[in-house]
Amino acid sequence: MSVRNFVTAIIGLIALVGCGKSNGNSGNTGNTGNNNPPGSTTKINPVTASATCDFDIGDTALTNHGWTKTFDDEFTGDLSNWNLQVGGMRGVLQCNEPGNAQIVNGVLQITSKHDTVTGPKTVNNDTTATFDFTSALLTTKQSFSANSTTPKVRLVARVKVARGYGVTSLFWTYGSGAWPTTGEIDCLEVQGNTTKTYSTDYKFGTIPGTSLTSGTLLYNPTNEDLANCYHVYTMEWTQNSLNSYLDGKLVEVKTTGGYIGSLFGTSQNVSLSLPVGGWFYDTTLKSTDIQCGGIMYVDYVKVFTSN
Repeated sequence: MSVRNFVTAIIGLIALVGCGKSNGNSGNTGNTGNNNPPGSTTKINPVTASATCDFDIGDTALTNHGWTKTFDDEFTGDLSNWNLQVGGMRGVLQCNEPGNAQIVNGVLQITSKHDTVTGPKTVNNDTTATFDFTSALLTTKQSFSANSTTPKVRLVARVKVARGYGVTSLFWTYGSGAWPTTGEIDCLEVQGNTTKTYSTDYKFGTIPGTSLTSGTLLYNPTNEDLANCYHVYTMEWTQNSLNSYLDGKLVEVKTTGGYIGSLFGTSQNVSLSLPVGGWFYDTTLKSTDIQCGGIMYVDYVKVFTSN
C-alpha cells in the first residue's frame, strides 16, 4: 500500500489495548462512483488491462515452471498466520480493530465501518484518541525476500475490492524497521470510488520518514469493475524490476524510480488493509462524504520463490 508519509513503523506486534466502542453508527454500502482514473497530472498506463471476472489460477501454473510455494493462506481456518494491528495510524481516519477482519465461508472479509471508538492513537501507543471509523490491518508473521538465493518472488492475492468513496483496498508489503528504510512494495491499490482502476508503487529511503522514489506510482485502467468479482493480482519482485500481473496477464513492468535494486535483499511482510481516508484522498475529504460499510474480500494470499 502507498502508506507514504503516514507509516512510520508497523512492526507486527498486536497492541495490548483495543478500541472501545461507543454509540457506533452503521455505515453505508457505498456505490460505484466515478470509474475514471485520477487526474491527468498522474501517470496512467495508456493500455487498458484486460481483466477476467472471477479469474483463478492453479499453483501448478507456477510450480511446473520452477517456482516454489513458500506461503499459502486460503482462509479455511483461523488468522494465526497474521498479526492483527490495533490502533490508528498517521494520515488515516480509522482505528484498526481485529474484529473488522473475519473469515466467512473460506474468505477473509475486511470491513470498514462508521463507528465511534476510543483506542490507541497509533499502533503500540499508550496515548488514546477518538475515531469515527474502524477497519482492519493484517500483516504476515512470515517475511519474504528477493535475494541472491531466491532472486525472484511472486506475491499473489485473489481479491474482490471494496466500494465506497473514502476507502482504499490494499495488498502490499513493507520491511521491518523505520519506513521507508527497509522498503515498501504496493501490489494493489484501489480507491473505492474508482474501481475500474488499480495502481502499483514502491518506496525506499535511507532516512526514516522520507522516500527517495518519485514517479513510481502508476494507475492501470481495466475493462472490468474490480469490485464486481474476484481477480488475481500478482507482483513479481526481481532485482531490477517489479512486474505486475492481473488475472495472469502482464500489465506493467516497473523499472523507474532508481531504487528497485535497493529493495533486493530486504525482508518484506505481506499486508492487507482497507484504510479510511489517507494519501489517496486529499484535504477536501469530508467525513460526512465517506461511504463506509464496504468489504474487501480476500480468497487467498500466496508467495512463490524462484531462482
